[in-house]
Amino acid sequence: MIFSRYVISTASSSCCLMRAGVKMSQTNTSLLDQVVQWSQETCRQELKAVLPKLTSLHHQAEDWDEHIRVLKIITEMFLPHIALSDLENECFSKILPKAVTMYDRMMKELATQVGDLSSQNTELCSLLRNNLKSLMQIIDTMSTCVRHVSTYDDVPDLMMIRTLPKSILKILRDTFLHCKESEVVYCGRFSLVADLLQSLFKEAYTLQKALLELLDRLSLDSSASEEEVTDIVSVIHSLLDIGSIISNLDMALHANTWKFLVKQSLKYQSLVEEHLHHGDITSSLCDNLLASFHNAVDLAEQIKQSALQEATHSTEHKLFQKTAKACRFFANTLVHYVKEFKAFLAKSCSLFHQLYLQIMSKFPPNVRAPALPPSLSEELNAAAVVPLDALLFQLIPLRPFAEIVLAEELHISPQHELPQCLLLTHVLDQLASQSEEVLSLWHSGSQFSEETPRLPLYQALFRSFRSCYVERKLPVLLPGVMTRGQAQSQVSLHHHVCVHLCASVAVLPPQYFPVLERCLVTAAVQVDTHTALLATDVWCFTARYGSAELCLHHVLLIAHLMKTCLAECPQKWHLGLLLRRMLFLMTPSHQMELLARFPPSEDANLPIWSQVLLRSLCDEARQLVEADVIALAQKALADWQTGGYKLGQVDKVNAVLQCLLVVVQERSHEGDEHSFSSTIVKQLWQRMTPHQVQSHQVLRSTLQLLFSITAGLIKNMEPQIIIQALVCVDAVVSQECPDELLLAVLEFLSSMGKVFIPPESQSEILSRLSNLFGSLLAQSSSWLVEQHALEAFARFVEITQHEEVISYSLCLEETKSKVVTFLSKTVSTPEEVKEARVERIEAEKTVLQQHNCELESPKQVSMEISAQSATHTEPQAKRARQESDEDYNRCTQMAESALRDLQALVAGKTEAQMTSPPLWLVGRLQELQVKKCRSIRKKSVRVMLGLSHRRQYTVASLQIMQRRRQPQNKLGLGTKDYKKRAAM
Repeated sequence: MIFSRYVISTASSSCCLMRAGVKMSQTNTSLLDQVVQWSQETCRQELKAVLPKLTSLHHQAEDWDEHIRVLKIITEMFLPHIALSDLENECFSKILPKAVTMYDRMMKELATQVGDLSSQNTELCSLLRNNLKSLMQIIDTMSTCVRHVSTYDDVPDLMMIRTLPKSILKILRDTFLHCKESEVVYCGRFSLVADLLQSLFKEAYTLQKALLELLDRLSLDSSASEEEVTDIVSVIHSLLDIGSIISNLDMALHANTWKFLVKQSLKYQSLVEEHLHHGDITSSLCDNLLASFHNAVDLAEQIKQSALQEATHSTEHKLFQKTAKACRFFANTLVHYVKEFKAFLAKSCSLFHQLYLQIMSKFPPNVRAPALPPSLSEELNAAAVVPLDALLFQLIPLRPFAEIVLAEELHISPQHELPQCLLLTHVLDQLASQSEEVLSLWHSGSQFSEETPRLPLYQALFRSFRSCYVERKLPVLLPGVMTRGQAQSQVSLHHHVCVHLCASVAVLPPQYFPVLERCLVTAAVQVDTHTALLATDVWCFTARYGSAELCLHHVLLIAHLMKTCLAECPQKWHLGLLLRRMLFLMTPSHQMELLARFPPSEDANLPIWSQVLLRSLCDEARQLVEADVIALAQKALADWQTGGYKLGQVDKVNAVLQCLLVVVQERSHEGDEHSFSSTIVKQLWQRMTPHQVQSHQVLRSTLQLLFSITAGLIKNMEPQIIIQALVCVDAVVSQECPDELLLAVLEFLSSMGKVFIPPESQSEILSRLSNLFGSLLAQSSSWLVEQHALEAFARFVEITQHEEVISYSLCLEETKSKVVTFLSKTVSTPEEVKEARVERIEAEKTVLQQHNCELESPKQVSMEISAQSATHTEPQAKRARQESDEDYNRCTQMAESALRDLQALVAGKTEAQMTSPPLWLVGRLQELQVKKCRSIRKKSVRVMLGLSHRRQYTVASLQIMQRRRQPQNKLGLGTKDYKKRAAM
C-alpha cells in the first residue's frame, strides 16, 4: 500500500513538472514572439527589463534552434542599444561563452553523424546541411557583434570587450580545423556538403578579418593591467594556433594572420615580450618558411620538366610566384621578429642553424641541389637566401648560436657539409663590423671548463672545409670576388674559402693572432693534404701581410715542428711545403739567422733542409747549405765505410741523401758540388746489389733516393754505373715493391734520354732499357704507375738519340696502342655521369676518412698541441742545483789535472831553457795552500764555498800560465783548450 501511494504521488509530481515545463516553454516562446515584433525604440526602452530575461533564456536553452533564435534576437535587436561600458558585463560575458559551447557541441555531433551520410540517406543529409547552416548563423551573430563594436568612434578598451576576441578565436579555430579535415572527415561524401563548407569558410574568413581590424584599433599603454596583458598574449597565441591550421587552406589568410600576429607582438613588445611563447612562434615561422620554400622548389622542378620556363603566364608559373612571395614574406618576418626579440631566442638558435643549412642545401653549388631554371633560381635566391644573410647578421652576436655553430662535437649530414662551410665563411665576412665582445666570442673559442665547448672560428672553418671532400674533388664552383674592370668568374671552393680567410686576416685585431697561429698549426699538421694546403696559403698570406720579423718567427716555428715530426708522417710533407714557400718571403739576414739556429751540418736538422728549395735562399745562404750538405754526405759515407757498411747506419745515410737530392735538383750548372755529389753517388752504386735490395727493406729507401739523385747527375755517370743501376732496376721491377720506388725508377729511366751511350756499351744498356720500358708500360696493377710510366716514356722519346729503344720498347700491340693514345691525348673511357661520379667520390671519402683516422696517432696529436703552445708559454723556472758526491769528485779531479798541467809546464820550461820558473809562482802557490787549509777548518757550508773559490784560483793561475807558456806547451793545449778547462 505504501509503495503504491509513493508511485502515485511520484507520478502526479512528474505530471505537474511536465505541465510547468510546457507552461515555461510556452512563456518563453510567447516572449520571443512578442519581442520579435518590437520596434527599435521599444527595444531601447525595454532593454533593462528584457535583456536579463533573454540572456537567461539563452543560457538555459538546450535546443540548437532556440539557442540561435535567442542569440540572434539579442545581437540584432538589443545589442545596438547597449552602452559600450555595459557590453562586457551585460551581454558578451553572458551569451558568448554559451555560444562557444553550443558551437563546439554542434561540431562534435557533425563528426559523429557524418559516418552514415550518403546520397540515399536524404534525411541525414538534410540534417547535416541544416547543422552547417546553424554554424554559419552563429558565425553571423559573432560578425554582428564585431560590426557593432567597430561602429564606435572612440577606440574601445580591451576590458570592455574581453570575452569577444576570446570567443571568436575559439570558433574560428574549430571552423578552420573542420574545413581543413573535411576531405578526411566526409571522405567520399564531401560533394554533398561542399557548397556549405565553402560558405562556412568564407564566413569565418570574413569574421577573422573584421576581428583583426577591430583589435588593430585597440591600444594599451605601459599602465595596462595584468588582465589586459594576459588577454593580448592569449590573442597572439590563439592566432599562432590558427595560423598553423590554415597554412594549407588559404595563402592570403595565412599571411595576413601572421602579419597581424607579428604586428601585435611588436606593438606591445614591452608588455608581452616576457610572456610570449617565442620558441613556438619562431618554430612556426621556420616551418612555414621551409614549407613555402620546398613548395616553390617543387614547382620550379615541375616547370622545368614541363618545359614551361618561357610561359610566364601559365598557371604553374603564377603559382610559383605566389609561393615564392610567401617564402619571402615568412623570411622577412622571421628576420624582423628575431631582430626585436633576439634576447629571448636562445633555445631557438639550433632551429635557425638547421634552417640555414636546409635552405642553402637546395642551391648550387651543392651537389645534391636540384637543377632549376636560372630565372626561377634567381627568384628563389632573392626570396630565401638574401633574407638569410640578414638573419645571420642578427644571430652572430648570440652566444647560443655561436656555441651551436662552433660546437666541438658537431654532427652534420653530408648534404649540409658545404652549407656549413659557407655559413662559417659568411660569419667571417660579417665579423669586421661587430663589437669586441662578439669578436672574442667567435675567435677565441671556449676559455673555461664550465662553458659549452666551442672551437675558434678559424679552426671550425678548416674542419668544415676538410669535411667537404666531395665538393673539393668534383670540384664545385662558386662566384668569385668581383674586381674592377673584370667580369665575375667562377672559382673553386678552395679559392673561395682562401680569399675570405685572407681578407679576414687582413682586418684581424692583433690580440687574436696567437689564436690564428694555433689554428694554422693545427690545420697544417693534420693528415688531409688539401686542408693543409689551404692552411699553407693562408699562413703565407699572413706572413707576407705582416712584418719580416713575423715571417721569421713563423719559419722558426715551422722548423721546430719539422724536427719533431716522425720520419714518414704526412705532417712532415705538409710542413715542408709550407717551409719552401715561406723561405721566399724571408729577408737574406733572416735566412742567415735560420741557418744559425738550424745549421745543416747537424744531423738533427736534416729533416728541415731536406724539404727546402735552394733557389729560395740568397747566394750566401745557398752556398753554405750546399757546402754543409755535401760535407755531411761525405762524412756519413766515410763513417759507413769505416764501420763496415753496417745496415744499422743506413738510416743516417738515407737522411743525408735526402738533403743531397735537394742540392742536386737545385743545381742547374756544373760545379764542384756536382762533382762531389757524383763521387758520392758512384760510391753508393758500387755497394748496391740486387740481392741486398731484395733482402733488406732499409736499402729500398736508399735505392729510391739513389735513382732520383742519379737522374739529376745522369750526365756525369759512367756506363758501368748506369749498368749497375739498370741491374737494380730490373730487380725492382721483377718483384712487388712500393709505388714510390717505381716512380723513382721511372724518373731515372726518363733521364736516360739525356745521355749518349758509347757504342761499346750500347748493346748491354739499350737492351736493358728497352726491356724495362716495355715491362713498366705493360703493367696495369696501379693507375698511378701506369700514368707515370707513359709520361716518363714520353719525356724519354722527346730527347733521346737512341731511337731504337722506342721501337724495341713497343713490341706488344697493346702497349703500342696505349702509348699512341696517350701521346695523341685521346680519352678512351666514356664520360662519367655526374650522379655516378658523386657516388664514387662519396665512397672514396669513406675509405679516405678511415685511412686518415689511422694516421692521426696520439703521438702526432701531442706534437701538434706542444707546437701550438711553443711560442706562447713561458719556460719553466730552472731547478736549484743540488751538490752531490759526484760534484766533489769532479772538482777534485779538476784540481789534480790542473796540478799535473802545472808540473808539466815547469818541467818543460826547465828542460828547454835551463831556467827556473817565475818568482811569483812560488808565492802564489803558497797563498793557495793557506787558503786551502783555512777552508778545510770551516763548517760544511763554508767548505763548499771554499772549493769553489779554490777552483777559481786554480783556473786563474792556469790562464796566466797559458798566456805566458802556450807556444812551448808539451801537451799541445791551445787557447781553446785552456778555455775549455776554465769552463769546467
